[in-house]
Order: sequence, then C-alpha cells, then structure tokens
Amino acid sequence: MWMMQKRTNPGRRTGRMGARQIYEALRDQIMSLVYGTDGLLPSSRALADEMGVARSTVTIAYEQLAAEGFIETRHGARPRVARAVVERGRTRATSRPSTRKARLSTFGERLRQDPPHWSAPPRGLVANFRYGELSPSDFPVLAWKKAVTAAMARKPERLAYDDPCGALRLRTALQGYLWRSRSVRCEVDQIVVVNGSQQGLDICARLLLDAGDRFVMEDPGYQMARHTFAATGAVTVPVTVDAEGLQTERLDGIAARLAYVTPSHQYPLGGVMPIGRRHQLLAWARQNDAYVIEDDYDSEYRYDTKPIPPLHTLENSDNVIYLGTVSKTLSPTLRIGYLVVPQALRSLFAAAKQIMDRHTPLIEQEALAAMLESGAYDSHVRRVRRRNAERQQALLDALRRRFGDRVRIEGAAAGLHVVAWLDDVPQKREDALIEAARTKGVGIYPVSALFAGPRGARKSVGLVMGYSVLDTAQIERGCRLLAQAVAELD
Repeated sequence: MWMMQKRTNPGRRTGRMGARQIYEALRDQIMSLVYGTDGLLPSSRALADEMGVARSTVTIAYEQLAAEGFIETRHGARPRVARAVVERGRTRATSRPSTRKARLSTFGERLRQDPPHWSAPPRGLVANFRYGELSPSDFPVLAWKKAVTAAMARKPERLAYDDPCGALRLRTALQGYLWRSRSVRCEVDQIVVVNGSQQGLDICARLLLDAGDRFVMEDPGYQMARHTFAATGAVTVPVTVDAEGLQTERLDGIAARLAYVTPSHQYPLGGVMPIGRRHQLLAWARQNDAYVIEDDYDSEYRYDTKPIPPLHTLENSDNVIYLGTVSKTLSPTLRIGYLVVPQALRSLFAAAKQIMDRHTPLIEQEALAAMLESGAYDSHVRRVRRRNAERQQALLDALRRRFGDRVRIEGAAAGLHVVAWLDDVPQKREDALIEAARTKGVGIYPVSALFAGPRGARKSVGLVMGYSVLDTAQIERGCRLLAQAVAELD
C-alpha cells in the first residue's frame, strides 16, 4: 500500500519521504476510507521500515494526525482511525452521488430494475421475529473449533486449488449423511459443494435458463430463488400453494424449463407435499424435459413425524436437483451448501463452480467433514432440534394465550418459523400494524411480501414468525406487545 502511494505521487520530491509527506499521505488515505471505521494503522516501527525512514519521522507524522483528531493513539498499541473522522468522510462521500448512469449488461439492467433487498437486522428490539437467523448460543463452538484446528494442523503436500466439486472427504461424508438422514442414494461424484444454497440456485439458473424461458415458482415462495432465476431474463410462472404445498394439478398446460419447490416443508406456509402430488410433479418434469429443484432447506427440524423422504428418492431422479445447506443447522455465516445433481449434469456443474470461485474454502469443508464422520454434527442437530421445539412451543402457547381463537397457525410441524394469521386484522391495516409493533419494540414480517402479486390473495394479515434466536421471556413479551399493537389499531 505504501509503496503504491509513493509511486502514484510523482509530483513529490524524490528520495525519502519526510514527516509532512507521510502525514499528508496518511490523512488522504484515512479520508478516502482506506482503513475503514476504527481501522488499524501500521505501527510506527513497521511503517518506518517499509518507508525506509527513521522511526522518529513516522512518530512526528502520527503525533500530528493525533493532534488534529484523525487518529487515536494508546501506549503499546497501534494507532486507530478515529470513528468521528471516518463517519464524516462517509457522509461527505455519499452526499454527492455521481449523476453518470453506469452502462451495464442486460443482466445488470435486470438486476437494477428488480434487485433483491437486504436490510441490516434492527437493533434494540424487545423481540425480533425475523426468520432465517440462528442463536449464537446454539452454535457448537467447541466441536467446530476442534475440527477447524485439526484441519489447519494437517499439513498438505502443497497449497493448491482443489476439486471444484468439493473436497472428496466432505462429499463422502455427505453421501453417508444424506443416506441415513434423508434416504437419498447418490454417488459421491453427484455431490457439488457450494457456497450456501444461494450459489447452488445461481449455478442452476446459469446452466438451465435463458432469457425468455419460463420457470415455475411456488406462490407464496422464496423470493431469493425468484430473483436468481429472473436475473437470467427468464419469466416467472407462479403456481398457487395450499396446505399441501404446490397445487400440481395447475401445472397442466404449463411449459417451463424448471420448477423450484420446497416439498418437505413449503416456504413459508409449511405444507408437506403428499405422494400423489410428488409423482404428478415428476411426471410433469419428464413430459416437459424440465428440471425440478428440490430445496430441502430445513428438513432437520421436524417435530411431529419422521422427516418426509425427498423427491429425489422417488422414481428416476434424472430430472431432480437436490439442494441442501448447513445454514439452518450450523450457521448461515459459514456459506456451505451442497447439490446432488443428475450424472449427466455433473461435469457442467463442476465447470460452472470452477469459473465462479474455483471451489468452496477447504478448511471449512474439512471441519464439516470431521464433524459428520465423528457424529458430532448429528449430535448437534438433535440438540438444536430439541431447543427449537421448545422455542416453538413457547411461541404457540404465547400466541394462543394472547389471541385465542383470533389467530390461526400454519406450518408448526417443522422448520424454524410458523405463519400466524390474524383473522381480525384486515390486510389493508398490515403496514399500520408493522409500524405499531416496531414502535413497541417488536419486529414482525408479513407473508404478503412472499406472494407474486402486490399483496397476495389473503384478506387478513399473515406473519412469518421466526423464533430460533429468542428465549422464552422474549417470546412471551413480544407476543404481549404484539397483542397490544393489534388492540390499539382501532
């Protein structure tokens, strides 16, 4: 960084930099957010060595920066960028947006017109019923640390790129896990390790869809899958969902390249697709030479019965791409998922994965493989399943206590969320309820956002309520405050 700074300032006098030049270079980089908020600067000794100057020269520059409030210094520690300075720089940088419109590809223009939205989780709430987050207390810190330490201690023959499909050790471990937990029979070379289920969806979209193609989506359904497929220029064909998942009889007459489904626990309504509909869906795929992407995103969390066998185990699985993840069992921050693809597509998926990012990080792959082999992963899943069953029961009890027969619950048989329909709250009051609840410190999220249409077909407000990060007290208080918000709407 510093040598680059010297090379890109040819107007300065040649030779060693003085304290003033070093001060100015540091100041400019700080204001350009090079170091970020509270970023560490080099120690005076390290910077002096790199610049080829006396340590006292760097010390003078640092003292001037500290005197002007650009950095904060503490004896025995490296200087840090002052937070207030960076925040002012960020505000100034964002207050003057460029008026130039970027020239983008067709893909980029589609994303600009219909981008997925991400928002930081709100802080300071009494209870946030947001879905998709896991409690840090559930993470198996000791088991994961042991597995990672062992993986890092193992000295390879060389540091080199690995198989784009994933480490053989992990794919072998996953093969056994899928067989004993989900009855999925597959060859090791059919498994492709990806950076979370989202990358799995992206690879499917790139390989199977062109602009103008059609793809079937559950309605309501997982919006990030829809965004991923639509970004290729393909057209969404929403098919209505009921208590038994996708209404497969509505597929008659629909020609499409693929269908995305969550048959074992429909997201978000929680229905389980019965065997008749499963065979009907597979028959449609064969007739249309289409693929079915089976997202088995939270099959580990089943509270009433044994997990439902996947589509992949039925008939001939040549039209089924099975998608799994550890984002709901270990952590979404790990970014580890896996695909089970038909043999005919194996080399294509490997090539797509390779040009995307070579392969998923190997240390994490080795650590997960070790946990699967030792049984630590299975033990962890059993433990968090019990914990989340208790959290779910606490939520169901609290909702019934506060709302009685004015609330209908869907999807409680499995997963990490339920859908609560507030039948006495008309959908036109949805925004007002969300705002009233937020004012009381409760985060709630409507199911209407997951329908293909603007508001969906429901007349009352439905809430997708996650509970996996909340304790019993938070759940109880959150439901009490939500009931107050409902009562105050009128």
